[in-house]
Amino acid sequence: MKALIIDDEKKARQVLHVLIEENCPKITQVFEATDLLSGVELIKKETPNIVFLDIEMPEHSGLEILNFIEKEVYDFEIIFTTAYSEYAIKAFQLSAIDYLLKPVRPSQVMEAVDKAINFLGNSQINKRLTELKSSIQDSNFKKIGLPNANGIKFVNFTDIILLEADGMYTNVSTINDGTILVSKPLKFFVDILQGIQIFYRPHRSHFINLSYIKEYIKKDGGYIIMENDKTVSISNDKKEEFLTIVQNIG
Repeated sequence: MKALIIDDEKKARQVLHVLIEENCPKITQVFEATDLLSGVELIKKETPNIVFLDIEMPEHSGLEILNFIEKEVYDFEIIFTTAYSEYAIKAFQLSAIDYLLKPVRPSQVMEAVDKAINFLGNSQINKRLTELKSSIQDSNFKKIGLPNANGIKFVNFTDIILLEADGMYTNVSTINDGTILVSKPLKFFVDILQGIQIFYRPHRSHFINLSYIKEYIKKDGGYIIMENDKTVSISNDKKEEFLTIVQNIG
């Protein structure tokens, strides 16, 4: 398996190169490029499986890679390396694209490479990068990428009915695509969607879209029925807060 590092900082390339060699035995060759255009040439020549791509480089940002590669060459997985702000990190997470925060740690590299290997062959990287660029340019996040058995499904926030914990997975119920089993725990979604007001967590196992509440039933301790007829429990310590929220949106 081959990897390519594209970064204009020599020290950053050297550190990452060593970390890959020491922690990722499945990667047997590592190439380096000092800018995006020379990196694109190496992609065409060496066909790496994984590309470690810095975002902030002179002349061309790493996000512009789609402008220089034909669609038929999109058979690799990208791991961005960045010192970006929390805002941009949220964009990565919503687009289901992995990233390494500088300074890079060995555990980060191992985890990111393992994820990338799992995506290979079904990465839909062009679609995910398009969504990432859109998210970074638009302060109003609108979509989230849901990794599933078939690849990545991009869903509008407004099309999500509820999210339900299933061990280390999450069942995401949607209006148009049914229920999608996603290989991330519920906490991941709570962390990145908590700033979006339509979502609320009435119970540790559920994260719901308030727009799709069909009914609130007082008996049996109180529970919610969603538009898709799924029932959602309400924690005792959340009942008063939930009823206040529902009255305000009603």
